[in-house]
Amino acid sequence: QVQLVESGGGLVQPGWSLRLSCAASGSAFGVYVMGWYRQPPGKQLELVASITSGGTTNYADSVKGRFTISRDNAKKTVDLQMNSLKPEDTAVYYCNGKHPVTKYGYWGQGTQVTVSS
Repeated sequence: QVQLVESGGGLVQPGWSLRLSCAASGSAFGVYVMGWYRQPPGKQLELVASITSGGTTNYADSVKGRFTISRDNAKKTVDLQMNSLKPEDTAVYYCNGKHPVTKYGYWGQGTQVTVSS
């Protein structure tokens, strides 16, 4: 079993940066596909970025060139560096870990990111 705890959300102005972190506990973190999802107000959950155990990354078109996902398997952490933030990035951001074989996923509790002037 994996437990995920996010941190790093907050209120920032457009154009600013934030770094979200997700700390995992439990075994076999290194094999999981880790991802960041977000749910904007009144909208559906959407994938922001993901990273495989080997470091292959995938990004939503809306964040390409602005966001960077990274992981440290030794520390059991996955981070999301968010630059040039826009008001439309406002959402609750969730960390997710999905087993590559069983496809079973674990979720963190979420962290609020608000981009507003």
